[in-house]
Amino acid sequence: MMLLVPVDPVVPRRVDAHFANEAAAARAAGVAVALVDHDALAGRGDAGRAVERVPGGATAVYRGWMLGSDRYAAFAAALAERGTTLRTPPEAYRRGHELPGWYDTLEGLTPESAWTSGPPTRAAFDTARRAIGDGPAVLRDYSKSLKHYWHEAAYIPDVADADAAWAVGERFAQLRGDEFTGGFVLRRFEPFTGAEVRTWWVGGRCRLVTAHPDTPEQLPPGDLELPPGLAGAVTGLPFVTVDLARRADGAWRVVELGDGQVSDRPASTPPEQLLTAVLDG
Repeated sequence: MMLLVPVDPVVPRRVDAHFANEAAAARAAGVAVALVDHDALAGRGDAGRAVERVPGGATAVYRGWMLGSDRYAAFAAALAERGTTLRTPPEAYRRGHELPGWYDTLEGLTPESAWTSGPPTRAAFDTARRAIGDGPAVLRDYSKSLKHYWHEAAYIPDVADADAAWAVGERFAQLRGDEFTGGFVLRRFEPFTGAEVRTWWVGGRCRLVTAHPDTPEQLPPGDLELPPGLAGAVTGLPFVTVDLARRADGAWRVVELGDGQVSDRPASTPPEQLLTAVLDG
C-alpha cells in the first residue's frame, strides 16, 4: 500500500503542510509516500503532470484536497498508465463523493432530499423546492454545503416561500461559482443537538470514530449508536466517512457521507491512529 499526498504549492519537493503529519506517520510505519501535484490535477486538469513522481506497481490511497469526480477519474487513469491502482476506483469515488450516489442506500437514515441536475437556474431550483413541499430545508450541491454562510446560503426557513427560498439558492450559486457541482440539493431540515461525529469506514467496517473537524474539541459521546443498517449501506465503498448527529428526539442520523480520501482529519485525532485504520483496513 502506498499513500499519495499533495505537494506544497510553494516548495514542490515538500508535502503540503496540511498533510505533513499524516505523511510522516505513514513513513514511520514503513509505508511508501508519493507526492501529487494537486494544482496540476485540479486546477489545470493535467493528470499526467500531477502524478509524474508517483512510482508504479502499487495500490494507493490518496489523502488530499477535494477533487471533482471527473478530475478523480483522470487521476486514476493517469496512475493506471504508470502501473499504480487507486484502492477506490472512480465509480466508487463518485458514489461516495456526490449525494445522489449515496442517498438511496441511506434513505430513512438521513433527511429527505430532492435534487436537480445541471446549471444552477431558478427553474431547476424550483423543481427541487416543490419536491420538498413546505417547511425548513438546508441547501447544498452534490458535494458541498455552505453551512458557514448559514442564513444567506444554506438555511431556508420555508421552501414554500418561493422568492425567499430562491434568494438563498441564488446566493449559494454565487458563492460556489465555478465549483458548483452537479445540481441543487434540498434537504429537509431536522433539529440536531450537540456536535457532529465523524465515523471512518474501510471495506464496509467502521474502523474509527472521531470528532468532526469543525469541532475537534468535542469528542464523540459514549452513548453513540450507529444507525441500524448503516454498515450495509456503505457496502461496496472502499473508504468513506459518515458524519452523524443526534436529532432532538435522540435518534442518530446521517448528515453526510463522503469519500474518506478527501475527508479532513480532526486535529484531536493523532495521524498515526487514522493511518492505522485506513491502511490496515
